[in-house]
Amino acid sequence: MKIYAKYAGMVLGLLVCGNLLAQEWQSKIVYYDSDNKLVYERDEEGNRIPDFSYAGYKNGNDTIPDLPVIGTISPVSGDNTSNINNTIFSIALANPANSDGFRGTILMDPGLYEVYGTIKIQASGIILRGAGDGDDPLTNTIIYGRGNSPSNRTILVAGGGSDSRWRSEESGTRTNIVTDTILVGENSFEVEDASSYLVGDNIIIFHPSTDEWLSSIDYGGTRSDDPGAEPGVDVPWKPGSTDISYNRYITEIDGNVITVDVPLFETLIKDLSQSYIYRYTRSKLITNVGIEDLRIDIETANLSFDESHAYTAIEMTEIEDSWVRNCTMLHFYLSGVETGTATRVTVEDCDAFHPVSQITGGRRYNFSVYRASQQILFKNCNATLGRHSYVSNGVSTTSGIVFYNCTSDSAFAASEGHRQWSQALLYDNHRELSEPIGGYNPRRIGFYNRAYYGTSHGWPVVHSVIWNCDVNGGEIIAQKPPRGQNYAIGSFGQLVAGYGTSSFAEPAGFIEGANKPGLNPPSLYMAQLEERKSLLTGLNADPAELELIPEMFSVSDAYPNPFNPETKINVNLPEVSNLKIVIYNVTGEEIVTITNQEFGAGIFSFNWNGKNKFGQDVSSGMYFFSVSANQGMMTKKVIFLK
Repeated sequence: MKIYAKYAGMVLGLLVCGNLLAQEWQSKIVYYDSDNKLVYERDEEGNRIPDFSYAGYKNGNDTIPDLPVIGTISPVSGDNTSNINNTIFSIALANPANSDGFRGTILMDPGLYEVYGTIKIQASGIILRGAGDGDDPLTNTIIYGRGNSPSNRTILVAGGGSDSRWRSEESGTRTNIVTDTILVGENSFEVEDASSYLVGDNIIIFHPSTDEWLSSIDYGGTRSDDPGAEPGVDVPWKPGSTDISYNRYITEIDGNVITVDVPLFETLIKDLSQSYIYRYTRSKLITNVGIEDLRIDIETANLSFDESHAYTAIEMTEIEDSWVRNCTMLHFYLSGVETGTATRVTVEDCDAFHPVSQITGGRRYNFSVYRASQQILFKNCNATLGRHSYVSNGVSTTSGIVFYNCTSDSAFAASEGHRQWSQALLYDNHRELSEPIGGYNPRRIGFYNRAYYGTSHGWPVVHSVIWNCDVNGGEIIAQKPPRGQNYAIGSFGQLVAGYGTSSFAEPAGFIEGANKPGLNPPSLYMAQLEERKSLLTGLNADPAELELIPEMFSVSDAYPNPFNPETKINVNLPEVSNLKIVIYNVTGEEIVTITNQEFGAGIFSFNWNGKNKFGQDVSSGMYFFSVSANQGMMTKKVIFLK
């Protein structure tokens, strides 16, 4: 079901966009130069489109690994909560993490696991893998969340579990930033004293929300004096209410100048707020956790608006370098997957379907990032019946969020930045599969001032991008916050503008190429990731000369995807191996063999031009790269569109 839902969204985009190749165009503010390198133009305030390529597991630098099984869990009659938790704990205790930080995979056998409490993964390096996420317990792993005690509980929590927001500061390491202005997109700055720091240190960059800074952004634009605002509740933002934090690693130190791994997503001006850094203690932080191939269904009273049941299916909290993939979440109240105090997390090939709750505030956030979520990637995911299907509800400590190639069906409200200055959200190739629902706001993606909506939501998002999205007759709204910018480029809707239904009048953001097909690159995230990884690994060079020998066998996702006329995958070989790459269609018929020969250790790139073994163009549809080497086999999906 996942495959065909995604394919439907891609075909929808094709029908709207027409012949992409014949009408190719580039944005004026991010485009390829004559050397095929991305160029970013800044506006008069110094704003530019951020680099989103660092989102996801290991900043997108490594492929999610497949790890060996070190233990199994089978269902028992009645409540399985203790059975699962005790097994995870005992297996983790008996298997210390290796040098890469992994213990191994715990395999959940097929079956129905009734769970009346909360499953907890609180040991680093554990992958919890089911037998599949389908609805048949004979062949799939189904966790069935029953009961409502305690109320508002989560079925599965991975990580330390605390909403600490990286506030655990190593004593004696705080030092002020002395650079006058750090522009959005920059990653180097000078501090008063860098002597206590080393390359590789995990630091927090902290920007206090001072009165001077808040004044420069109109105290959040809450419109507290407008008719409709609730006195004493809908108020201007106050000092300390919207501090900005960035979780980063030091990659270089030159005197007192520090360079970090990921650029900043806000312009920091010393005269408005004295920012500083400190070393993060990483206390209670859990890393290298995976949740795979399982289904979480939540018991409800079989009523559309029942709320006496579990709140969220999966919560990733106080966690780093982790993932959820190939999972289905059903009948939650709030979220299918939610992150908080989380960095470098990937959620891919997941479905969050059929939430059960009232259709009102604080509900139906199918895929949600909460406070202190940074570098989070949602990829190839599907949502139904959401209010805010893909949303940042994480305020000013949340940034660097990518929603790539996702779909939403029968949404009641917009996917959006929701409140109080989240930074750098990217909706890239998002597709709405249904038209707006009658009687509800037609806005489907929104970067707009929410003013007194909620509780002083104000400006919810800044430096954020809507790229090549299609909202199927709905509205896309992008407005310009004070001193910042939001962007809607190459996207499709009944309205793509700076003002729409139930919007407050504010300056329009940067809107370009509305309802215009042929945007190049078709995916901003994939173009940025491919360029950065090429610079890191030198894919066009001889790996032996670069002394780049991969640590493990891995295969990249195909890019571009969908494609026409050509797509590419990269293969990492840690040692000499016979490498065979075969393209199959959805019925398992072999289409063409790309290669079948021995290669040395290194990084290799292979293209497929959409032709079969007879040199004929294949028909539009889904195909599979099957990549086998001495170290194992991996399969990657790709869509060919004529």
